[in-house]
Amino acid sequence: MRNTAYDCGSIRALGEIFKLLAEPNRLKILCSLGLECRPVSDVVEATGLSQTNVSFHLRALREAGLVRPERRGPFIYYCLPDPALLKLLDDFRRWESARSIRAAGSAKRRRRAGG
Repeated sequence: MRNTAYDCGSIRALGEIFKLLAEPNRLKILCSLGLECRPVSDVVEATGLSQTNVSFHLRALREAGLVRPERRGPFIYYCLPDPALLKLLDDFRRWESARSIRAAGSAKRRRRAGG
């Protein structure tokens, strides 16, 4: 029986998102937004990246639909289009942290066992 949740189209689309998120500065930007809409200047301050760098990455994230721009007077604020994205990022962060702790524990046990 074929699992349609893993058809070529969805795998390709998911791969493109993971490729986009493989750039650490883009993850910093997404996490800095949190659940609030923020102007570029706030993102620059929160991430420590240059304004040019932040604008470059925001454009890529916007084109992928991972952030949405919102004009407020003369400023453009950026928001996450769906709070579920922040939850997914937090879940991945917790998963990776737990994985690292397990791996460190396994290495420690192997060293004590002499192997």
